[in-house]
Amino acid sequence: MSVVMDIVATYRGPAQVLRRFAAAGQREDRAIAILMAGCAVVFVSSWPAAAREAHLTGQDIGMLMGGALFAWLFIMPLVLYGLAFLVWGGFRVLRSKAEPWALRLALFWALLAASPLMLLHGLVRGFIGESTPQMIVGALWFVVFMWFWISGSRAAAKESASHGD
Repeated sequence: MSVVMDIVATYRGPAQVLRRFAAAGQREDRAIAILMAGCAVVFVSSWPAAAREAHLTGQDIGMLMGGALFAWLFIMPLVLYGLAFLVWGGFRVLRSKAEPWALRLALFWALLAASPLMLLHGLVRGFIGESTPQMIVGALWFVVFMWFWISGSRAAAKESASHGD
């Protein structure tokens, strides 16, 4: 299935998409590709806000974009790998047999699958600025992201438990 169709399917049922990914076996190449695509989309979503800030403050847009590029394509992948490791540690404390790669995939896929709302958030922030609509869209993105991540993590844990028996 194409990435766009997988994203649409995730809005209907995130656990099913993660189960399908897990059934394909451990694919770290897929996980890193999903992570980098998600980070790239979040970087693109920052463009309108950076353009607005550069216009209003007279700052160099190249510097703003360079900072966002460095943050989202170099730092955040490392941070997200660390977060996935901490989540795996939490699952281990709870005696879950969830596999680390499946939990990583759930986090990375949640970021990419929720990215359409992040793009909308970037547009609202760029055109309207810091405002109530921007906060509403940001909160909506966060809720959807957490729904995808929690559902995917639970599916990954159940899938790992069923293979471990």
